[in-house]
Amino acid sequence: MDQLKNSKKEILVGAEKFVLMLTENEIQKRISELASEISEEYKTKLPIFIGVLNGSFMFMSDLMKYININCEIDFFKLSSYGDEKISSGRVKLVKDLNADIKDRHIIIVEDIVDSGLSIKYVEELIQEHKPASMKVVTLLLKPDSLKYDIKIDYIGFKIPNKFVIGYGLDYAQKYRNLSSIYVLSD
Repeated sequence: MDQLKNSKKEILVGAEKFVLMLTENEIQKRISELASEISEEYKTKLPIFIGVLNGSFMFMSDLMKYININCEIDFFKLSSYGDEKISSGRVKLVKDLNADIKDRHIIIVEDIVDSGLSIKYVEELIQEHKPASMKVVTLLLKPDSLKYDIKIDYIGFKIPNKFVIGYGLDYAQKYRNLSSIYVLSD
């Protein structure tokens, strides 16, 4: 089993070194700002936040703590990475929604958008249910990796096209529990 050696500036994952990209404080400050913006925009509506599992669980949990309007939550679970560092290029629905979203105001919550494939897939699934509106919030966006014409309405941080772990982001389903975000060192 890999030993996770945690220090403030870097961690070792097997033989690979990851360096600190975003601290817990930076992440929380930005989430608070996003929540204020969303709360203001939806103050006269009852939105339903739809998290894309597994990666979005930490971001969605913290985002909900800062949202100060009535809302509902639900989750999709998708699979597109497996144990790899890059997407397989195919998305599979593992868990569907429980909520009725017809004529609802939908906010899709993602941890990271790189190629845009998962968001495109989720948007197409949601459109089948005829929502009143649909927007996307993501903690991280890799603009240089986008391969699909998608609109991201709320962006936490734009980052380079590098592999990241922590704060819900995994490597072979591990390291999601780190409170900061680390990037694979060159």
